Amino acid sequence: MDKTQRTAQQAAPAADATRQALVMAALQLFGRQGFDGTSTREIAAAAKANIGSIAYHFGGKAGLRLAAADYIVETIQKIAGQALVTPAGSSPATSAQAEAQIEAAVERMVSFMVARPEAGEIVQFMLRELSTPTEALDRIYGGVFEPVHKRLCQLWASATGGTPESEVTRLSVFMCIGQVIYFRIARPAVLRRMGWADIGAAEAAKIAGLAKENVAAMIAARKAGKP
Repeated sequence: MDKTQRTAQQAAPAADATRQALVMAALQLFGRQGFDGTSTREIAAAAKANIGSIAYHFGGKAGLRLAAADYIVETIQKIAGQALVTPAGSSPATSAQAEAQIEAAVERMVSFMVARPEAGEIVQFMLRELSTPTEALDRIYGGVFEPVHKRLCQLWASATGGTPESEVTRLSVFMCIGQVIYFRIARPAVLRRMGWADIGAAEAAKIAGLAKENVAAMIAARKAGKP
């Protein structure tokens, strides 16, 4: 191996680290301050990188926003994939197995969205995108919102005997997800009202337990009525 090859191999990890640092800085700053309210100089400073590295890695600030969206998609796909293990398009053997998968998914959502600090930055970024949609939201919707929601709808239908794309199924799944997201969006209010210093493993377990009870009650109601 000649000197040029060794230099290239040494430079690759450093470049990857810089790229990741820029994505994380952008995710945080875009979420807090908005895209227009954040300068490339601020992003570079937060990432401890040269300002020119933004153009080098992403082509500019707009490309960096898309990279932040891609990071969100990759992160949530990993979380969802660990719970929604049944291949898309197939169904669990029994209603009980489908319900167990939904509850496992809810538990993983709580573990990530409520207890892990970086989830706050992801949610804040998504809220910004939802209020002022851009191509970044299209990537998040196509990579996370739609496929995860559809998979949960399939499981919900298997658990309740309903239809995956019916209005009530789709709304029910949104309700399941919404109860978890609330604890991240309203985190400061939850902490104050509950008298908690933080939401750690013990607190997250309590939230997950009640969330799963709610899911079980909703499924039982749908089984009884099946509208």
